[in-house]
This record gives sequence, structure tokens and C-alpha cells, in this order.
Amino acid sequence: MRAARLIRMALLVQSSPGLTADALARELDVSRRTVIRDVQALQEAGVPVRSERGRAGGYHLAPGHRTRLTTLHPTEAETLYLSGLPTALRDLGLSDAADTARLKLSATLLPSLRAAAESSVRRFHLDAPAWFREPSAPELLPELARAVWSDRTVELDYARPGRDGAPPRTVTRLLEPYGLVLKAGVWYVVGRVPAERMTGRDSTWRTYRVDRVTALAPAPGDGEPFVRDPSFDLAAHWQAHAAGFARALLRTTVTVRLTGRGLRRLPAVADPAGVAGALASAAAPDAAGQVTLDLPMESEDVAFGQLTGLGADVEVLAPAGLRARFREHARALAAVYGTEPEDRRPDDGQR
Repeated sequence: MRAARLIRMALLVQSSPGLTADALARELDVSRRTVIRDVQALQEAGVPVRSERGRAGGYHLAPGHRTRLTTLHPTEAETLYLSGLPTALRDLGLSDAADTARLKLSATLLPSLRAAAESSVRRFHLDAPAWFREPSAPELLPELARAVWSDRTVELDYARPGRDGAPPRTVTRLLEPYGLVLKAGVWYVVGRVPAERMTGRDSTWRTYRVDRVTALAPAPGDGEPFVRDPSFDLAAHWQAHAAGFARALLRTTVTVRLTGRGLRRLPAVADPAGVAGALASAAAPDAAGQVTLDLPMESEDVAFGQLTGLGADVEVLAPAGLRARFREHARALAAVYGTEPEDRRPDDGQR
């Protein structure tokens, strides 16, 4: 394991000169002391790694030196061919480029590695869109992707959804697009509103659904690339944003009483994070083995749609309006299923 880490460290220093010990520790998931020991091990092995002080300091390789550690392991070759999503590449307009890159990579691999890489394509396929949803790439996605690649500020028109059934309202926004995220078949752009547009406040981050972007143009001005924040981590930002978004949706609390079977099935019909939080604060089961929960839900409408799937294994106690809705639903079901269906088969004289 240490040998693989030393190889990775040498490649990191070669590809990103000036990385500090702390930065290497984060990349390699080790301590700073381990980085210092590994650098010494590389030096003893003949890899000319140098440590320099100052603003342009960090670890560097001696001028002109390049490592010869780029031979791929079969598992690495297999993983490389799995690292892209076919639908995502197609949506971004990069399918042809990806196919060409794979052909070039295959041509440089040893025959044994080429077979390992190609076998992964035959054995695994990644399909991002959710079930029962016809995937479609937003029309402006490739253009937005080019802006992301080139660090170009854009001006976009965005159809903001209306509240309480109101029609969407189009707003115009200036955005520094930092990255694109594909979530369950839906594309999102994550970007920063420039500080000068925030009326004296610091710049702020925004997330927009790409399929709601109705127009896109270069930002007015000289067209120079914006300066990216080097500390921005797209994956970490999205994880925090997604968690916060999910919590913000849960604006209604529903008190329910569940049987043991209903409790087991609850995570399949309601938000798992909301269920986990409700279970953490729930009291012990009563004498009948039922558990009462204060369950956060998006709305009463959503609660009705989700909890009806549990049938008689859930009883809504509050709010009163939702309980009344379930009562009417139960009456309607009883009216339909309370009697046997009429025998509609024709009698012998009609055969």
C-alpha cells in the first residue's frame, strides 16, 4: 500500500508543482508527518523531490525530471473505462471526443491491459436517469458546458417556478459557472454571482436547473475569464447543498402512529433523512407495539400521497385537516370495496 502511495505522491508533485505538505496530506488522506517521511523515501529512491519555501514554495521535482511511473495496473485500466457516464457525455456533446480518447488510450496499452479495459465495458453500464423518466438533454447544456470549461461569465434567463400554482417567472442572472452536476437524470449548474452584483456584499453561490435556463449569452464586458476560487470543491459543495435543500423542503410536521410493519416500510415511502430524525426522537413502542412519530414532510399533499402507500399500517393523528382527508379516503375505499362487484357475466340466453 505504501508503494502505491509513493507512486501517487510522485505523480502529484509532477503534475501539480508547488503542492505543500498539508495539501499532499489531504490528497493522500495521511498525516503531514507521513508526507514528510514519504518524501524522504522518494529522495532515497532517487526521485529528486525538493522542498522550497516562500509563496511559490512547496514540493517540486528537479527541472527536467519526469517520473516513469505511468504504467497502468489492470484494475486501474478497468476503472478508467468506467469513470464516465455515457448519457452525461452525450448530453454534454462529448461522446465523439470520449470515443476518440478511448481509442487512443487503447492503442497505447499493452495487449493484456487493453483486454482488461475492454472487458469492463462489456460487464458494466452506468445509467444515470431515474426510472419512468424519459431522459432529454437541455438544449443549452453544451453551450453552458463550454462556459464552464473556459471560465466565462454568462448572463442567463431562468424560468423560476411560481408558488401555489402560479406560472413561472423569468429572471435574468449574471453567473460565474463553476460546474455541472447530474442528479437522477437532471442537470444542475453551480455558480457564483459576482461580488459587484451583490450590492456591496460578498459573492454568493447559486444552483440552477439547466432545463429551466431559457436563454444564455456571454456576460457584457471584455469577455475575460473569471478567476476561480481555488478552494471551491464542487463535490463537497453539492453534498452540502443537496442536504440543505432536502431539509428545507420538509416544512410540515405530521404526527403518525405506525405498526411494526409500517415502521419498517416507512423509509421506502418518505424522506429517509426525515424518518431518521423522527426515529431518533421517538418514544418507545406502546403496549400494542405501535410507535408514534413526529414526521417532517414537505406538505400535507405530499404526506397524503406518500403515507397512503402504508395502508392500515399508519394512522395520522395530526394535523386535523390531514387526518380528516385520510378519513374521507378510507370511506371512499370502503364504498368501493365494501360489497362484491356485480356479476356482469352474460346468462345462458345471451351466450
